[in-house]
Amino acid sequence: MSTCTAFDITTGTAVELTFDRAITAVEHLLSPPAERLYVAPGWIDIQVNGFAGVDYCSPASSQEEIARSIRVLYSTGVTRFFPTVITGSFEDITGSLRNLAQAKRTLAEGEAIEAIHVEGPHISPEDGPRGAHPVEWVRPPDIEEYKFWQDAAEGNIRLITISPEWPGTPAYIEHVVREGVTVSIGHMNASAEQIQAAVSAGATLSTHLGNGAHKVLPRHPNYIWEQLADDRLAASFIIDGIHLGHAFMKVALRAKGIERSILITDAVMPAGCAPGLYKLGVVDVELWPSGDRVTLRGGTRLAGSALRMDHGVSNLMKMLGLSPAEAVTMATRNPARVGRIAHRQRGLATGERADLVLFRIDDQHNILIEKTIVSGQCVYSRN
Repeated sequence: MSTCTAFDITTGTAVELTFDRAITAVEHLLSPPAERLYVAPGWIDIQVNGFAGVDYCSPASSQEEIARSIRVLYSTGVTRFFPTVITGSFEDITGSLRNLAQAKRTLAEGEAIEAIHVEGPHISPEDGPRGAHPVEWVRPPDIEEYKFWQDAAEGNIRLITISPEWPGTPAYIEHVVREGVTVSIGHMNASAEQIQAAVSAGATLSTHLGNGAHKVLPRHPNYIWEQLADDRLAASFIIDGIHLGHAFMKVALRAKGIERSILITDAVMPAGCAPGLYKLGVVDVELWPSGDRVTLRGGTRLAGSALRMDHGVSNLMKMLGLSPAEAVTMATRNPARVGRIAHRQRGLATGERADLVLFRIDDQHNILIEKTIVSGQCVYSRN
């Protein structure tokens, strides 16, 4: 049994947590600790394509390198994440899923792999909404293909991103939702009617809303307004100051409310690496000298992000004026609820998993991670 003493970021009160694999007691202290150390549930990132030089979309990524990348994720406060496999050939997707399932099953660090997110290949083939996904592998939804994926993934696929524009999408959504998979819509060129049909079939999330879209859209109607307006949809956002403008995010948060808004990184393999040229599958990309953005080689079109979750939480406070409690909610309880992550939806409460992050907040609202704890075990300490 272990304990930690800090200020609960959601209430501001001093608490002592007792835990093993789960939290067993939460005691409120009459005398606060001398140092201003905060505690929160560990971050959950439901969209991570790669990190620290490791590409989760590649079946060739070694188990040792996957383990190393997870240890780097720990240093950012992440305790659970969904490695994300994007559009590719049938062989590459199933190979990547098999590789990630093995990592989850066999690595000591594999406990942090909560589930797997498949983003594509059932997305729009059009330039703009397709993003950096390779057009040659875009294809319509196929329930038989999904069955092969889930078998390769050892049942670990729990989130799929699909465009509602394909014929047969509602039937596909209904099938996978019945199996416990969350469906998100994104990378689309869909009509209002197609979006409504997808949501009625069981889609509950919009993937990185505001990105993966045409450069120019009709004033109204368009597929961004339709998703913002539908209260049945939560939405994930990349808060790096690059993917989304300040005005859009203010409006989006007003439309969705904090309770339906989720922070993601959409990080890709070069995140956390030295600036330079990299390859994501068959796609050549560049991490800019600033280290804050990844684009297709020689251009400005974004190809995922270089964002860390601790920086994303900080950005919510610095760029959008959210309170620490609101920012942390977007990185913890909200993704746990939408991603159907058991024992992670009630915050710092008895019976919840002992996935914790201890941190400081400086005068510029930067989060400084001190310790990360997964299922009661310290997996990262700054000192």
